[in-house]
Amino acid sequence: MRRLPPLRSLEAFVRVAKLGSAKAAASELALSPPALSRRIKALEDFMDKPLFDRKAQAMVLNGEGKALLVAIEPAMDTMAEAIEELSGQGGEYRLRLGVLPLFGAQRLIRRLPELRKLFPKLHIDVDTSHHAQNLLGDVVDAAIIIAAEVDPKLYSVKLDHNTVYAIASEKLAADQNLKTPADLKQQTVMVHSDMPLIWDKWRAEVGIPKLKPAAVDQIDSGPLMLEAAANGLGVAIMHGSHLTDARDERLTRLFDIEVESPYSYWFVCRQSAFKRRAVRIFHDWLLKADV
Repeated sequence: MRRLPPLRSLEAFVRVAKLGSAKAAASELALSPPALSRRIKALEDFMDKPLFDRKAQAMVLNGEGKALLVAIEPAMDTMAEAIEELSGQGGEYRLRLGVLPLFGAQRLIRRLPELRKLFPKLHIDVDTSHHAQNLLGDVVDAAIIIAAEVDPKLYSVKLDHNTVYAIASEKLAADQNLKTPADLKQQTVMVHSDMPLIWDKWRAEVGIPKLKPAAVDQIDSGPLMLEAAANGLGVAIMHGSHLTDARDERLTRLFDIEVESPYSYWFVCRQSAFKRRAVRIFHDWLLKADV
């Protein structure tokens, strides 16, 4: 039998390649950074060539690394799926699902009891990491993401269409007399860091494309944005569904203006992952349940 590099080194290589960070990969694998580095070094020694360009805190695949990833990734996925299927206990199915915290809290978790009744042997491991699309096939089997568009190589289903609201606390709206979009000139505007197009689209649609507020703060958490708005820290530019699903009496929508969002929630997975029973069960339920 031909010699192969250690499986742990290959697993470490794939994680670093996907995440672009040794620190993040070490955390996912529950390893110390030095231990992860040793695994990568062992693979590079086996290959007798470097696989990454080291740049400050990032590790970027070089040409050799990209070729190796393309060659081994399908085989790693197939092996992981086979082991998972063969090691299943009592006919249980397990889905590793990437979910954004706001979608999970507002729309998914409260509906999961329905899925549990229908499929009591389906179990879901939830990962709330950002950029779950990059973790498909490695950390998660499928994901619910928010995006303007999705990689066409993936299987994807758009789950909704959204309008953009300016959201503030009732107190801030009253105290600052916020009646028109132009009144935001003196306010702090909050935008989700994963949705950079939303602010430009909103101010263009309300007819003030060069509107400059006092400041634009970026926050990478939907729940924190809503809480910040509820505490009067600024005006959140978010989806209307985020406001209605929050059911927070402290918050209100500013301005009766409809702006279509460039972003939607999507269900995504690799084409090969869609063959797995757990992925298909969840996908079919998700579309029928209209979560």
